[in-house]
Amino acid sequence: MSGFLPPFSPSGRSALVPNMPWFYSGTLLTVEYRTDPANVRALLPPELDLAPEDPGAVAFIWADWQSCSTGGTELLDPARSQYLEAFAVIRCAFKGITYSRCALIWVTTDFAIGRGIFQGYPKKLGSIHMTRVMNHGKAAPRVEAGATLGASLAAYDHRLATGRWTLTEPSDTNGFVNAHPMLHHRVMPSLDPNEQSQSLWQLVTMGGIDADLGQPWKAKATLDLHDSPWDEPATLLPVDEVISGYYREVGVTFNGGRLVEDRSSAV
Repeated sequence: MSGFLPPFSPSGRSALVPNMPWFYSGTLLTVEYRTDPANVRALLPPELDLAPEDPGAVAFIWADWQSCSTGGTELLDPARSQYLEAFAVIRCAFKGITYSRCALIWVTTDFAIGRGIFQGYPKKLGSIHMTRVMNHGKAAPRVEAGATLGASLAAYDHRLATGRWTLTEPSDTNGFVNAHPMLHHRVMPSLDPNEQSQSLWQLVTMGGIDADLGQPWKAKATLDLHDSPWDEPATLLPVDEVISGYYREVGVTFNGGRLVEDRSSAV
């Protein structure tokens, strides 16, 4: 049987996710802000520490992605290659090294969720929209000073986040919160209800390679977060102070990560 993630089949075509490497091209809209560091601490397991500098910094990011595997077959079937996501990134430290860490994330497709489970991202389904930048006509902004863009996130028909950006000038950076290697947990509880252990418990780190990065733009930005009966971004990571907003087009390749620590149980 073939395939990277189930369902497996003799040909492998039914697999939810194809074999690595995975290639990504997309647009990012970011709002960096500060919350009380205690809110970040509450989302970190005990083995991780707060980042030593600006520990309450958060990046809330919208991304419009097109992705494919080797050969690019998915690009000819856009439903299989295009998706959006919205996610909150915090920072943490482990054994003296600072990492980025995705604390909350929503995506629009099943294959994006499959990749997230594999990578340790806590992905959920959501409804996500972003203003598109285009170079012709009056119904889209250009990448230039004064351009205005918006983005929204909803899940289970409840609005969770709204972002607004006004581009101001080219920037030397796309922010600092999401600028480190990722540090995630890959977990799966034991199927035995009498066991309190984790069948899978791995601390892993990863990052993109072959980065092809566009010119970042700084922006004046606003971010409104809301809770619902099923999600709580406003409670978990409330906005105390907006630092800055950013716009950037990016290209990157994911081809695996590195195991940092393994506490998996055989049960």
